[in-house]
Amino acid sequence: MKIDLDITQFTNNFKTNCSKTQTKSFSKGEIVTTYLVNRNQLCILLDGAADLIRYDSNGSQSIIEHISKNDLFGEVFNQIKTNNELFVIAKKKCNVLFFSYDYFNKKCKRNCKFHEILTSTLPSLALNKIMNLNTRIELLSKRTTREKLLAYFSILSSRNISKTFNLSMSFTDLADYLSVDRSAMMRELKYLKEDGIIKKDGNVVTLLV
Repeated sequence: MKIDLDITQFTNNFKTNCSKTQTKSFSKGEIVTTYLVNRNQLCILLDGAADLIRYDSNGSQSIIEHISKNDLFGEVFNQIKTNNELFVIAKKKCNVLFFSYDYFNKKCKRNCKFHEILTSTLPSLALNKIMNLNTRIELLSKRTTREKLLAYFSILSSRNISKTFNLSMSFTDLADYLSVDRSAMMRELKYLKEDGIIKKDGNVVTLLV
């Protein structure tokens, strides 16, 4: 679905004109934010990449969401109902706009117009997030590692309008994202190559069927 919205222009105007926003920079590996109850934080990734990661009580890691430029994230989208910890970790250098959802319907000191714009724009911004979450639900609904890999590769191929594409994450992160064992996933990638279904050169994958 095409969204008729220049998100980059919107975020640039919003961070410049609204006194209720804050922009911060993060280096690769830094914690961008943690999800806490009742903070109602809404964030927009202005550039770079990050992952929303869950650690369970045993210390096991799962990638809940891969966050790309102009994606929304924050506690307002993930209500914490368990003891599992949620962290957003920078995968590369990135800049993030922070905004408290509590100010959504309140004017700031500059009496800026961007609160009104945000009200009308948020549905379009959120639509991208919903589409990404639906994609992951579709991937996790696949029963086998092979089915998950092929579904993910098909999605990347469609997005890039090409049979050849770069994986946006490491194989370790991909295994976490697909909720599969990394060793089993690497074996399945080998089988897919041997079966003539894919060609792989490092992080570059080509669908052959």
